Amino acid sequence: METFNTNIFPKGEKAPSDYFSGGTARVQIIKPNEDELNCQIGNVIFEPGCRNNWHSHGGGQILIVTSGKGFYQEKGQPAKILHPGDVVNILPNVIHWHGASPDSEFTHIAINPNTQNGIVEWLEPVTDEEYNAL
Repeated sequence: METFNTNIFPKGEKAPSDYFSGGTARVQIIKPNEDELNCQIGNVIFEPGCRNNWHSHGGGQILIVTSGKGFYQEKGQPAKILHPGDVVNILPNVIHWHGASPDSEFTHIAINPNTQNGIVEWLEPVTDEEYNAL
């Protein structure tokens, strides 16, 4: 039986452990923030259990889930389960995190518009207690 790799982008570089916990994440920048479009786009792959720290984006963010099962949570709100095809619109300066479920790799495309307002402000890690309470 022939198998197909559904990931059309390279696996990318290992994400900094200062901003990710619970496993390894890899980031492949698809569209660098290098021109007057003020937009950065990346493909992010999270190992099972991996998630990023609480953070916000001065220009907002759009996530497009392409594979696996993951979570998205805004500060003070319940977490949402994410599946392929889900799109999450994150308004500017909303504190949130996203990452894989404990039993599934998780991949999304992250679109960071309005980068002239800041790309990302990293905050504290999502604790094991917060993550395991999901």
